[in-house]
Amino acid sequence: MILEQAKRFDAQALEEIFDRYSPGIFRYAYRLLGDTEIARECMAETFSRFLTALKRESGPDNYLQAYLYRIAHNWITDYYRRKIPPAVPLDKVNLTDSTTEPHQVMVDHLSSQQLREALSLLTADQRQVIVLKYIEEWENNAISMALNRPVGAIKALQHRGLEALRRILNRHKDFDG
Repeated sequence: MILEQAKRFDAQALEEIFDRYSPGIFRYAYRLLGDTEIARECMAETFSRFLTALKRESGPDNYLQAYLYRIAHNWITDYYRRKIPPAVPLDKVNLTDSTTEPHQVMVDHLSSQQLREALSLLTADQRQVIVLKYIEEWENNAISMALNRPVGAIKALQHRGLEALRRILNRHKDFDG
C-alpha cells in the first residue's frame, strides 16, 4: 500500500519510505565504503534514483527493500570501479583471534578499521554478500533479490568470502608467529 501511495508521489508515503529504509542503506554503504560522507552520498543517490524510477513509472512493484539495496549495490559497485581502493598489505591487517570463525570476528569487531581493511581484501561481490548476510542479518533469498543474482551464486560468494577471510586470518597469524 505504501508503495502504491509513493507511486502517486504522496509526500507522507515517500517520507515514511525514507525514514524506514535510509538508516539501513546508510549502514550498508558505510560498512562497505568505510567513509561517512561517501555513505551519505550513496544513500542520497539511492533515493534520488528511486524517485527518478517512480517518475518514469519503472520503479518496483514489490520488494521495495531489495529494490533500494540493489540501487545502493550498483552505486557502490560504480564507485569502486571509478576509484579502486589501495591494496592493504596482509602484514598491516591486525585481527585478533584467528581461531574464531571469520563471520564472528566481523560481527564482534564491525566498527574497527582493521575489519574494513580485511574486508577490503575481498572482491566487491564477496564483501557485499558478507556484509548483508552477517552484519545486516539478511536471508539468502533477500540478498539474491537485492543483488539480482541466483541464491546459489549468493551461497557461493558467501562461501568464497568466508574462506578468503579465513586465509587472511591465518596469514595474519603467521606474520605474528
